[in-house]
Amino acid sequence: MKLLLVTGTFPPRKYGGVTRMSYVIAKKMVERGHEITVFTTDVGNSPCSRLNVQDTDSINGIQVYYFRNISNVLAFKHRVLSPLGMIPALRRNIQKYDILHINGLRNFYDGAIIYYAKKYNVPYILQAHGSLPRLMTKRRLKLVYDILFGYKLLKGASKVIALSHLEAKQYKNMGVPKEKIVIIPNGIDLSAYDDLPPRGSFKKKFDIPKNRKVILYLGRFHKTKGIDLLVKAYAYLIKDMKCNNTLLVMAGPDDGYLCEVKSLATSLNVSASILFTGFISSEDKLKALVDADVFVTPSFYGLPMTFLEACATGTPIITTNLGDILEWINNNIGYVTAPSPHELAKAIHRIISDDKLYKRFSRNCMDVVKSKFLLEKTVTQLEKIYKEAIESKVS
Repeated sequence: MKLLLVTGTFPPRKYGGVTRMSYVIAKKMVERGHEITVFTTDVGNSPCSRLNVQDTDSINGIQVYYFRNISNVLAFKHRVLSPLGMIPALRRNIQKYDILHINGLRNFYDGAIIYYAKKYNVPYILQAHGSLPRLMTKRRLKLVYDILFGYKLLKGASKVIALSHLEAKQYKNMGVPKEKIVIIPNGIDLSAYDDLPPRGSFKKKFDIPKNRKVILYLGRFHKTKGIDLLVKAYAYLIKDMKCNNTLLVMAGPDDGYLCEVKSLATSLNVSASILFTGFISSEDKLKALVDADVFVTPSFYGLPMTFLEACATGTPIITTNLGDILEWINNNIGYVTAPSPHELAKAIHRIISDDKLYKRFSRNCMDVVKSKFLLEKTVTQLEKIYKEAIESKVS
């Protein structure tokens, strides 16, 4: 099978769930004997940076083409990808592939995919990765884009991939027929977690007292993540609930919201008990997850890879119903609370103050990831729908 994967970001970009999943899926497909090509952009790891890459490269058998964005400030800060060179490349090369896998919605190149895929009778699979809802910023622009391109892109897809039952409903609300929707969650390779760092390694590296309870946020500093809610909850936890033997660790790259978070922490008088690490390596991320007593992401869309990584290390998860909801979290591996500082703080306190509860959630984390989210299962399901789409294309 010759597969073209179209995605806005790809390694060597250092972070992002879509970036990581695109890579691990492509790598597994190569291992299974398929020929994988990736069309992506050069968006970098900070607002003004570009990836230091050649136009084309080979990564573990994956042929990758990097197309230059007109503006990486727009690409990084506003999610407006503008790789002009990708459009003629699609025109010249799309016929070479048996199928396309499109990651994301509302991209500059969507119109070209709609046109050339239809013209050359190449089927494509679309995976929105939590980008379907028209929320937060640019709602009207998103609606206009959907009218011009989005609905057509969804309509032309052989199948669309939902990460959860909720995302499946979102596709249905966008007019996608039920028979086109396939639920395939992200998967994780548990072999990477066979040899975890010893507990205490992260605390030692960052001079955190051994007896401190670690509340961990790990991800981009972006407004959609509800990070302000977490800081307010933490202030309530240590001031009103008198839970002082804690440290809030906030690890991840700035995505335009870090200054506001730090200002909020200062105004609430909790800066001294918050550790901002910035972007951390994969090795340090594992150490942080192992040392964390609870992992908190107040708001998300889709299925964050960080949730699966937390499960793989046995770290309980807390989120809210501010964004999407995953039915397997609440009262099983952690809590889903109302989006209020008080409720979020109380959920954190319950886990970090009750060893028996923590151990139950931790065991369940491992059971859930083994039963629902193994990478090999995800790849097998994708491989199946690729083959079905190729076999059923219009002759």
